[in-house]
This record gives sequence, structure tokens and C-alpha cells, in this order.
Amino acid sequence: QVHLVESGGGLVQTGGSLILSCAASGRTFSSYVMAWFRQPPGKEREFVAAISLSHSTDYADSVKGRFTISRDNAKNTMYLQMNTLKPEDTAVYYCAAERSGSLYETGRNHYWYDYWGQGTQVTVSS
Repeated sequence: QVHLVESGGGLVQTGGSLILSCAASGRTFSSYVMAWFRQPPGKEREFVAAISLSHSTDYADSVKGRFTISRDNAKNTMYLQMNTLKPEDTAVYYCAAERSGSLYETGRNHYWYDYWGQGTQVTVSS
């Protein structure tokens, strides 16, 4: 099992940047596919980005070129660098994890992930 804790959310102006972190417990962080999802106000949870065991990445079209997902297995931590933020990026951001035996596998469906953090609020003012 893995326990996830997000941090780094806050209030930022349009065009600004934030870095989210997801700290994971346990000794097998490197065996988990990691991902970020977000839930805008009044909307369903949506995929943002994912990173595989081999550090290959996948992004939603809405954030491609603006957000960067990364992981540091030595620190059991995943990151989301968010640049050029827009009001439509306002949401609660969640990190998710799923154990995998594949080096390149990632997932965009939130049902695929078994482990979730509590979420961190990101608000982008116009």
C-alpha cells in the first residue's frame, strides 16, 4: 500500500506558476504509476498527467506544453510544475497511484488508480 499527501496548492494570478508535490509513503514508490487528476467546481474529476515507472509521460491536451509531471524515486515524491496558469485550471488537484509491472504503462481513467491523496486546491484568478 501507499499513502499519498499533496501540497503546494494556492491562489495565483492568470499567467502565474505553481509547483504541486505528492509525497508517498512506503518503500516501493518506484513500482507505482503516478498521476495527477483535477476536479473543477461542479464538474467531474479529469485526467491531467501521468508518469510511468520508466518516467515516460502522458498529458491531457488542455495542459500539454504548460504543465510538466516528474518523479523523484529517491525522495518518494511526484511533482507537477504548472506554468501559464489559466482560470480554467482552477480545481482541486489530486495525486493518484497504481502499482504496475510495466515500465511504460500509464492510465487516464481515474477508476484504474487504487490510491489517492486528499487533494490540494489551486485557484487561478483572472
